[in-house]
Amino acid sequence: MRHMKIEKAADGFATLILDNADESMNIVNDAFIADMAEATAAIAADDSIKGVILTSAKKAFMAGADLKQLVRGYSKQEAYAFSQKATQMHRAMEMSGKPWVAAINGLALGGGFELALACHYRILVDDAKAVVGLPEVNVGLLPGSGGTVRLGIIAGMKTALDLLLSGRTVAPAEALKLKIVDEVAPGDALIDHARAWLATGPAPVKPWDVKGWVPPQKKGMTVPEDALAYTLAAANIAKKGYNTPAPLAILSCVFEGLQLPFDKALTVEGKYFAKLLSDPVATNIIRTSFISKQAAEKGARRPAGVAKSEVKKVGVLGAGMMGAGIAYVSASAGIEVVLLDRDVPTAQKGKDYSVKVQGKLVEKGKLTQARADEVLGRITPTDDYALLDGCDMIVEAVFEDIGIKADTTRKAETVIPPSAIFGSNTSTLPISQLAQASSRPDKYIGTHFFSPVDRMGLVEVIRGKQTSDETLARTLDFIAQLRKTPIVVNDSRGFYTSRVFRMFIFEGVAMVEEGIDPARIENAAKAAGFPTGPLALLDEVTMELPVKIVDDAAGTEGNTYTIESGLPVLRKMIGMGRGSRKAGGGFYDYPQGGSKRIWKGLAEHFPVAAQQPDQDELKQRFLYAQAMETARCLEEGVLETPQDADLGAVYGWGFPLWTGGTISYIDTVGIENFVARADQLAMKFGDRFLPSAWLRNKAQRREPFYGEAAPIKEREMA
Repeated sequence: MRHMKIEKAADGFATLILDNADESMNIVNDAFIADMAEATAAIAADDSIKGVILTSAKKAFMAGADLKQLVRGYSKQEAYAFSQKATQMHRAMEMSGKPWVAAINGLALGGGFELALACHYRILVDDAKAVVGLPEVNVGLLPGSGGTVRLGIIAGMKTALDLLLSGRTVAPAEALKLKIVDEVAPGDALIDHARAWLATGPAPVKPWDVKGWVPPQKKGMTVPEDALAYTLAAANIAKKGYNTPAPLAILSCVFEGLQLPFDKALTVEGKYFAKLLSDPVATNIIRTSFISKQAAEKGARRPAGVAKSEVKKVGVLGAGMMGAGIAYVSASAGIEVVLLDRDVPTAQKGKDYSVKVQGKLVEKGKLTQARADEVLGRITPTDDYALLDGCDMIVEAVFEDIGIKADTTRKAETVIPPSAIFGSNTSTLPISQLAQASSRPDKYIGTHFFSPVDRMGLVEVIRGKQTSDETLARTLDFIAQLRKTPIVVNDSRGFYTSRVFRMFIFEGVAMVEEGIDPARIENAAKAAGFPTGPLALLDEVTMELPVKIVDDAAGTEGNTYTIESGLPVLRKMIGMGRGSRKAGGGFYDYPQGGSKRIWKGLAEHFPVAAQQPDQDELKQRFLYAQAMETARCLEEGVLETPQDADLGAVYGWGFPLWTGGTISYIDTVGIENFVARADQLAMKFGDRFLPSAWLRNKAQRREPFYGEAAPIKEREMA
């Protein structure tokens, strides 16, 4: 057995030690299930074994399911069979005639915690990092081998729904309070506590296997607290929409499971699990948020043949919001930071951002003051370029103006070592054009961080025409030091994220121009899964910014920033002094002490049409406009991989995770269906929806971006 070993002892208590020889952590997959079934059968047949201690040789107890296996694509029948194999494995433990105690020595998540729940007793190590939970909802799934059923019985409906629907994990003290573990013990006494429990001679029978056991809710929700928990959960799911089917399936599993005989409840859970695992939504979420994300963070786009590097000193040029954030995350990663601006007070103001962020963490007990002071000690605010001497990396974050950036580049390059990398934090200006101010364009690269830098994990790395492989590799090493997720794109105005994000906001203002009710516009965007509506977003980022970008790009070679509709709306709003929330109000009013509301005067300037479109069409317009522009980026070579496209969409501007990203959305709809529907939208609303010949050819060849795709009905996707 490559995943575990059995150690017997003279007292009759055997220890089953999980130790996956193929992975850094124990995970649930076909091979593990087979080994576990073999071990359980051997234990059940061995009369010398009186009880079992289940623990792990690794730091973590068990991480859960092997997501690489789950993402390969399952039919409902295959998914159900996989679920039932794991379910039968757990039932074999429960009914082995031997008491099992889980000595949980580290985190136990998903299938790992389901394994612990199948034991007759659970002891968790007293370590804040040893969190437990069933977070499957975060990947569009539910626990598929008894997790919803056992948790519902053990912890009750209210607690089960809270944990399952939020996907949150809990530390030892809370786990004990919620009764999902039976004891908390120090690490060096964990096995002793397990052996002591077995020595009490516990019955090797779960409550639901005792003759006469009645499901807790056999007659329905007779407990008012449970009825309230169910009602509130149902209302919250309805409020968030049904783009992700997992929450509703979880709600049904817990509700039905508490009314059914135990084994029947397991069968019902397995069927819900199979439905979710065979649904493209789960595949999309797992592929983008775990597999592609982890691959990017491990260097999937890093050029081969370049030695690993480490940044020890970074110069951040510009101490505004972006520069201050970059300085903070760099110092937090242990890097010495020179934070430079036009004068020391301005630079100091940028350092004060770190004081503010860390102050909140210290207040919440998430950071010690000593650690905070250590981080602050690494940031040197200055107006003296001479302090940049010795920097391995420069991140320029000055005003978005070619002239200012050029001047800053030249001043810095008179001081920094010849080997230093120069990164520009620009969101739209072509890197190859900015690199003209550099005396070493091969070491010039784009490093587009997202605001607020301390909370946004994505960095868009832009390779200029002369950027070398070494520069790209070293930049990716720097981003890895910051523990952020990189995507790599080629040079173009707006690169990828800014170019495609504009399609979201301009589609919103195009709808205003058409006379669509602003509330319908905002609601459609949120119903599709975007975190906020385009009009509210424009109020925050200011309408002047996208207008300036469009104007600056006008007439330039290869301009990709042409706007088909909506620009007149923004110009008029700016002209009326309603260009942003900062200006006092935009599409919304912001009454002091009250909630924001759509500006009543908006209808006077942009009358609402008597006939309003279907909400599904509005949702499609947002999704299709961005997906189509992403396809153009792949066609033009701005993007090289669908993984970069999807990561950038989901983590750069909040494209709905249930889609997997802009390219996964095309595959899930089905490329042929996508092209056909895009043609219809183009006829009604404009050429921004019109598929190119390249995309049409892919559709004719039935060639998805990710290989085999599983199209589902358009109605289900929007």
